[in-house]
Amino acid sequence: SHSTSRLQNQPQRHYGITSPISLAPPKDIDCIHTQKLVEAMKPFGVFEDEDELNHRLVVLGKLNNLVKEWILELGESKNLPPSAAANVGGKIFTFGSYRLGVHTKGADIDAVCVAPRHVERSDFFQSFFEKLKHQEEIKNLRAVEDAYVPVVKFEFDGIEIDLVFARLSMQTVSDNLDLGDDSRLRSLDIRCIRSLNGCRVTDEILHLVPNKENFRLTLRAIKLWAKRRGIYSNMLGFLGGVSWAMLVARTCQLYPNALASTLVNKFFLVFSKWEWPNPVLLKQPEESNLNLPVWDPRVNPSDRYHVMPIITPAYPQQNSTYNVSASTRAVMIEEFKHGLVVTNEILQGKSDWPKLFEPLNFFQKYKHYIVLTASAFTEDHHLEWIGLVESKIRVLVGNLERNEFITIAHVKPQSFPGNQELSKQSGYVSMWFLGIVFRKVENTESVNIDLTYVIQSFTDTVYRQANNLNVLKEGMKIEAAHVKRKHLHYFLPAETLQKRKKQNMPDISQNASGLQCKRTSSDGSCLDSSRDTDSRTTSLLNKITKLDTSTAEIERNAVYQRSNSANNREKAPHVAVPSVSKGLSVPGIDSKMEATVAIRTSGPPTGCTIPGPNAVSQLRAHFVQGQHELSGTPIMDFKNAAPKRPYSPTSKGSHSPTSEEYPKKTVDGEKLTGQDSAFKDGGNLEDVRRRAAENAVLGGKSMLIPIINTTRSQRLSSKELPDSSSPVPTNSIRIIKRSIKLTLNG
Repeated sequence: SHSTSRLQNQPQRHYGITSPISLAPPKDIDCIHTQKLVEAMKPFGVFEDEDELNHRLVVLGKLNNLVKEWILELGESKNLPPSAAANVGGKIFTFGSYRLGVHTKGADIDAVCVAPRHVERSDFFQSFFEKLKHQEEIKNLRAVEDAYVPVVKFEFDGIEIDLVFARLSMQTVSDNLDLGDDSRLRSLDIRCIRSLNGCRVTDEILHLVPNKENFRLTLRAIKLWAKRRGIYSNMLGFLGGVSWAMLVARTCQLYPNALASTLVNKFFLVFSKWEWPNPVLLKQPEESNLNLPVWDPRVNPSDRYHVMPIITPAYPQQNSTYNVSASTRAVMIEEFKHGLVVTNEILQGKSDWPKLFEPLNFFQKYKHYIVLTASAFTEDHHLEWIGLVESKIRVLVGNLERNEFITIAHVKPQSFPGNQELSKQSGYVSMWFLGIVFRKVENTESVNIDLTYVIQSFTDTVYRQANNLNVLKEGMKIEAAHVKRKHLHYFLPAETLQKRKKQNMPDISQNASGLQCKRTSSDGSCLDSSRDTDSRTTSLLNKITKLDTSTAEIERNAVYQRSNSANNREKAPHVAVPSVSKGLSVPGIDSKMEATVAIRTSGPPTGCTIPGPNAVSQLRAHFVQGQHELSGTPIMDFKNAAPKRPYSPTSKGSHSPTSEEYPKKTVDGEKLTGQDSAFKDGGNLEDVRRRAAENAVLGGKSMLIPIINTTRSQRLSSKELPDSSSPVPTNSIRIIKRSIKLTLNG
């Protein structure tokens, strides 16, 4: 074919673990679309001007000098010979969005202070902290020493900086030090490895994209889109910055010559079709003799529960998305599909780029919500309290989606201040909202749902952890209540709730992004269909390539958009907002899915029993083999995909320090034993490839990808609540419990 001959005749460096889908060069119209995309992003403060960029460079230069000064002073105080002390060096390395070149106006800078071996971690948090205190330009200085990645946070001449620390086992740290060398990790403290990982991952991503400028512009667009659509939050179970960067990098590898306008569209095409839980890999994982724990579902049972793996490219490879749950994945896949429809329209000239950045109308999207309220008497206590509560919200999402009647639990990443009435009662108040989709139960008049235990086990967990960490203070409260859409006005101002025009979007309440099949089928074809070797004979990139091979791309887009529109005509449900008395039980009258809610308070808890897994998991193994067709690829059942939290030394982006500033236990049996690397086979975990005619190379020998399917009763892991053995505090602090019972009228 024409595309095959073009591939063979064009000498171009190969990026990624598969061949590209298309090497097509950009057309004039692509340049115009890309310029329009840039113009559409400007009002959102996405780009900094020269003065702001130069100011950052000046601040980083000053910080680097402070580090060198401090290390020299420390060497002298530790009686290093003067000649040695003068040459020990020390350096600041940046990582994250600033290092990638995609930071926005006013964004913070992530950096790591790399020091030689005579500098201890305790020195960083004591003497360097003191040195920073005495700098006039530094404000809001605070240390979070017990974080997963310990960090010092401060504002330096108006720029927020998060500074982590790594002590190398070298006598000197020179200015030309290469952190990409794996041997730098040898015999380091695990916290130092995590600190260095941010840099190593960021630099590796930049090395693995064909065109850095196209990558940066595309990533800016995708990050802005994700924030506007409410799916940018590693802590709450969506994706953080490093994960979005890796998805965009993979798209750039597949379309190495495309401009940003095309790449944004292809991003949505690729990841709306991706067959999770097959992992996204930017390169074949490399072997190392350092024996650090790496992501490998063949070795680590907990890795098999990850529902949306995106694997960092630097050793030790980690999954940056282990916080993702079945619900948050479904929400993101729905957004990918919506983004594809919108960008197809834009590239056909039927719409403009601002449409892509329209915010999600979250408060019109669902009929049922759970409102989570965290309050404290003082502002300082409130800040501390909401940090802990927010880091645990994904535990609540996990608890909710384990309920057999709940299909989706969608948390909005933004929190809201309490209204005047709430603030009068409780002091400083923050609220989070979770949209809930209940499963439609056929052939039943009504279903009674009791969420009391789900909510109580969550609030108990938060109180218990706060108590264990000695942060629980008088006046700190957490409460949860079920609220119908029509009653949200009791909690939020009218401008927050205002309706916008209905959007043509897929309805995840009907089918959770294609991952949940009807329970009424009598032939057992739900998850078992993955065993049918004829049912899935086409791999993912094969499908995407077929969509991409039409010579007239506009026609392809138009056809694809029409088929999408036909399938997704379901409109957002109509909203009626009658006024009712607050606190009363409201009978459901205007919809089959209305709920009756009874709320009562009870005394303080005496304890909370958290069941652990109690049965043997069922394994199904599949192989990816050479050029052979991959068949029977398992997709995890939407309801049974239980992500667990493995031990994982990752970058900040993979594991936000604020989300895990609490002790974490290592999952037994996860460290590699007797094996340098988990990926010795050289096999390919990614179930993607281009057509056989385009000679795609999956590489190597067969690789076992075990996927676990467990029943609901097996899935509540005690490891997710690491302190379940601790008693719930029953001291003078009054803890309010709510009974939340619903009746869904079928």
